[in-house]
Amino acid sequence: MNIIIYTLVILTILYFLLKLISSISSKKISKTLRILLIIGLIFFAVLFAIGGRYLLTLPLALASFAFLKLKGLSIVQLISLFKLIQTLRRSGRFPFNKKNSNNQSSISVPEAYKILNLDMNKKPTRDDLDKAHMKLQLKINPDNSPETSKLSSIVKEAKDIVLKDIS
Repeated sequence: MNIIIYTLVILTILYFLLKLISSISSKKISKTLRILLIIGLIFFAVLFAIGGRYLLTLPLALASFAFLKLKGLSIVQLISLFKLIQTLRRSGRFPFNKKNSNNQSSISVPEAYKILNLDMNKKPTRDDLDKAHMKLQLKINPDNSPETSKLSSIVKEAKDIVLKDIS
C-alpha cells in the first residue's frame, strides 16, 4: 500500500515539474531533466529497497544469472532454452533436485524431435538435423556454463535418435 502512495506522490511531482518545464529555456530544461533523472533513480532505489523481495523473484533472478553465465544470449534464446528445459522436465529425463541420478532410459522419437525443435511430419534431412543440433549446442555449450553439461548430453542423445529415425 505504501508503494502505491509513494508512486502517486512521485508521479504528481513529475507532472508538475513537466508542466513547469514547458515554459522554460533549453538550458533550464536540460538541468531539470538531470534533476528528474536523479529523482527517478532515487525512486527506483527506494522501490527496489522496499519491494525488492517481490520484484526480484526466481524467474527474474534466473534470467539475470543466465545473462551472467551464458554470455550473449538474447531473450528469445532464453525463452527457447526455458522451453527445452520444461520439455525435458516433463519427460522425466532431466532430474531436478536429485543428486547422482542415473537415468538410463532413452528418449522417445517424438521427444527427440521436440527437443531439437524439428517437425516429425516434414522428415528433416541430415543437414536440418545438424543445423538444429548445432544451434542448440551453441546455446547450451558446457564450456560456457558447467551446469548445462547434462542438457548437452541429452541434446546429443536426441540427435542420435533422430539420426537413426531418418536413416
